[in-house]
Amino acid sequence: MAPLPELIPVRDDGSVLSKKFGSGVNNYYSGCPLNRVSFLREDYGFLSSAFTSSEAQFIVLNDFAPLVHDLATIKAVRREDLISVTGPDPFKLSEKELVSAYDSKVASPLVVFLGIWEDEVSQFKIREFRGRPWFSVDLTPRGSYADAAQSVIKKLTSDGSFFMKGARQNTLGSEIAAVYGEARGVTDWNLRNPFCAGCGQRTLSVHGGWKRVCTPTDLNGTDTPQVRDDCPSRVGISNIGFPRTDPTMIAAVVSSDGQRVLLGRNKKWPGGFYSTLAGFLEPGEGVEDCVRREVWEESGVKVGRVVLHSTQPWPYPASLMLGAVACALPDGEAIHLGHDPELEDAKWVTIKELRELLKVTRPSAESVATNGAGSDALFLPPHTAIAHQLLSAVAEGYAGFSGPQASL
Repeated sequence: MAPLPELIPVRDDGSVLSKKFGSGVNNYYSGCPLNRVSFLREDYGFLSSAFTSSEAQFIVLNDFAPLVHDLATIKAVRREDLISVTGPDPFKLSEKELVSAYDSKVASPLVVFLGIWEDEVSQFKIREFRGRPWFSVDLTPRGSYADAAQSVIKKLTSDGSFFMKGARQNTLGSEIAAVYGEARGVTDWNLRNPFCAGCGQRTLSVHGGWKRVCTPTDLNGTDTPQVRDDCPSRVGISNIGFPRTDPTMIAAVVSSDGQRVLLGRNKKWPGGFYSTLAGFLEPGEGVEDCVRREVWEESGVKVGRVVLHSTQPWPYPASLMLGAVACALPDGEAIHLGHDPELEDAKWVTIKELRELLKVTRPSAESVATNGAGSDALFLPPHTAIAHQLLSAVAEGYAGFSGPQASL
């Protein structure tokens, strides 16, 4: 089992907020070192020069799995190794020209501009920004470029590099994990949205992978553009063609006196695994509203005061975890699992017990398989999960309650 990486440290800036609340935390997948220069994504001259730069670096994905040297290190690939799939410059045409030439019958690999890793000694410079341009390329073999992709994959893995498959890539170094999370999230969004939400027709990826447009014409495998039906996305302001993020609350719930913390267990989790409670925000809900609703629905515990702690982008596929510490109402601490069947168990543990649990090293996959779902040994999420950071904050006195303070 590979060791988990250290999180990106947060610099104590000496501000009044840092003095009051501490220096904060960069949760895993956050703190991306790239300058995204999002305002340049519409500039195809910039995208072209960045893509063709000798300093350009590429993260390669195969069915979302990143190409790595080992479990901690991404293998950054050069443009020359990918040309047979991407072509020499997928950004040589302007957006207007790409829209005019759109052919829904032609498959093209997704190339996403991720940003610039700023470096004062780099030769690549755009405006006042100097550094290495980073892109991701989805090499998953598809359609007309499947054979070329397979050939490139074989070449890239000939030195022992491999695509790190698995549900969660949480062994990567924290900085590159944040870059990978960006790449994975945008790639996943593109692949999940090949059709227009306004009219159902196939869409075209533009803006370096950050927008999908419903084109007014489509060659549709012919030499003559065919006019498409009208689409509401082409009129006025529309937000249906941009990447979506799903806001999700996750909360460490403490008792009204601050001496205990609530842990829950999903029936699908490995034996002995407990964590904080989480759930998706619904339309018309504030984060605090969602915490109160989800905690009550899942555990029966009634929550009063909610304080936001930190956030974590979670690219599986597109969640933003909104981390909170919440306090149960004095008369609402009884656990009742009869509302929502998501939890198999929920329990209160003392802060002292929590501190001991946080010291426990996560078990190996072999240990979990041996112990089975009925294991009595409790273990918590690793420090790469925001749940761990929330529980650690509580254990370290973040809640700081001296008595019942749970009024709304």
